[in-house]
Amino acid sequence: MAKMQFLQLPVPPPSYFAATGNVPLAAASLASCLESKDDPVKGITASVISPEDTDSLGDIDLIDRICKEGPDFLGLSLYLWNTERSIYIANEVKKRNPEIQILVGGPEVNEDNPFVLGETGFDIAVSGEAEHNFRNLMKSLLHKESLENVENVAYRKKDGSLSAFGVPSPANFPLTDFPSPYTTGHLQVDPKRSTYLETVRGCKSQCTYCFYPKSSQSLRTLDIKETIQLISNLKNQGARELVFLDPTFNHRPGFESFLDAIAEVNADGQMTMFAELRSEGVTPKLATKLRKAGFNRIELGLQSVNEETLKRVKRYGSPNKVAEVAKMLAGEGIDLLLDLIIGLPGDTPDDVERGIHFFLEHGLGEWVQAFPLSVLPGTSMRKDAEKEGLVYMPKPPYRIIQTPTFSPEDLRDSVYFAEDLLERRLDEFPRPFLCDRVTGISDRFDWYPEDSNESHPSQVGVLEAGSRHQSIWFHPKSLSEDLKQIQTLIGKKIEREPFCTIDFVIELGNVPNANEIQSLVRYLESKRNSYLSKTLAYRGENLQHRLVLVIPEGNERLRNWCSQLDGQESFLVYETIPPSAITKLNPEVTHFYLLKGDTVTKKDWDHLKEVMDPETITFSSRALEERWCMEVLGYGEI
Repeated sequence: MAKMQFLQLPVPPPSYFAATGNVPLAAASLASCLESKDDPVKGITASVISPEDTDSLGDIDLIDRICKEGPDFLGLSLYLWNTERSIYIANEVKKRNPEIQILVGGPEVNEDNPFVLGETGFDIAVSGEAEHNFRNLMKSLLHKESLENVENVAYRKKDGSLSAFGVPSPANFPLTDFPSPYTTGHLQVDPKRSTYLETVRGCKSQCTYCFYPKSSQSLRTLDIKETIQLISNLKNQGARELVFLDPTFNHRPGFESFLDAIAEVNADGQMTMFAELRSEGVTPKLATKLRKAGFNRIELGLQSVNEETLKRVKRYGSPNKVAEVAKMLAGEGIDLLLDLIIGLPGDTPDDVERGIHFFLEHGLGEWVQAFPLSVLPGTSMRKDAEKEGLVYMPKPPYRIIQTPTFSPEDLRDSVYFAEDLLERRLDEFPRPFLCDRVTGISDRFDWYPEDSNESHPSQVGVLEAGSRHQSIWFHPKSLSEDLKQIQTLIGKKIEREPFCTIDFVIELGNVPNANEIQSLVRYLESKRNSYLSKTLAYRGENLQHRLVLVIPEGNERLRNWCSQLDGQESFLVYETIPPSAITKLNPEVTHFYLLKGDTVTKKDWDHLKEVMDPETITFSSRALEERWCMEVLGYGEI
């Protein structure tokens, strides 16, 4: 019996304790489609690496696990946030186990994405919605048949090159053709995580920046009876929060009746729900029905206040209608996500400013999320990018770099301007992991200068396999004396686990030499070659490899040095303080603080929460850090 293993890697979060939102619905759906009760694919068993493992395991441990289990086939679901890491893992697995056949699929796998198709770590690429084609592909592989005529599939030829994709096959199969992965056991409901589900595939909208129009234009739905049966099943399994991945939730036929049916099954309010709507057609009556059904959060896309831009990108719609519906939903007690895209063709920095003012004038500023455009593979916008004069990153996050109306500085300054108006940061802050070491967990490593011999156990420990997010603490007697060795170790660590989030922490005893710090900054910037490290590069920040300097409490020379920094540095400085100093902290002084100790009184906790900027506070205690991330920063599930 052949074995197939699926790997779907998570969005790397900004904090060690933040939820990743990783629910491998795509991978589990593919595993489940092999078990169709009417026509199961014989001769193969499928499994999905659990989100608990993919959330926690570092690069080395993931590769070791796959190679040890030795599947015949490895399937990778590629998304914007995980493509580079997935392909790296595929290459490493292939080096060790060349007999494993590696398949890639997902929205990143498209004929217009030379970045993915130019990689060599996989054997087969599958484009589009995959269940139906995937079954045909696996039958051909199991029977060792030619893949030449398999629809939507490209394969590695004997000379190592990739074939052209087979004839495109439209995604028109009914959603009832294959069982839900929640019923086959390939995906488990976890009450601590959101539960993702699809009740509709396809989208009637033609937004040029979105992948869905190419993926599937025909609207296919689970009917109300089938959907309610699935929702009831999920509820019985303990689901607490349902996230509908339907491209436009209110485009499904019979939407009002659908909400009534959900409200009936969720009459006890056990579950909360999230979905994305178009404002067109939403009435006060529907807003009330959404609330009664259990929807506590809704996403609405404004994208731009320039109606000519909306026409140009085929979004259409009316900004005033979006505001009207947003206020309806807010009046029902529903929280919102209101989208504004920076850098759309035809827009200018003035349009971004008008967009933020528009939301503020309508009293909706607290829900705005404004972000730079990404020119995604498989979209009409990518096809027309050259004609539109769009310059964008060729690799994830495919972020816009320049347009005819936005310079690189305009794009950056538009984000900063929006933040000034909204009085909050829009990008996630790269929060370091500064907790104490715990025996048995490979997420913190410490280096001391006495351990300069590479054969020393502590030295080896720094370079051993770590977790997905880890910290390396350097305790030099003198940064000047140990700088070269520290930089060498940083390089080796990144080489060993290039896609782990790593905080490189240096404990300072004396004021550092500015040139020495800059040499470390430049070194880390030279390693900035992944989605996560490039996401905030325009801010001079690195979400993946963070340099953190920790100074002791009460060292006035270091405090004065820290006070002279202008806040534009590509590193963070934390001052350690005991609980007894909490009430002495001055919120008017911009410092970052590492609170030592395992306990904080309620009075001190409330002081930190109500008076201080929450992003400036972190804890050496894991329990306190996790509580702060969840309770104060809201880093739990959606």
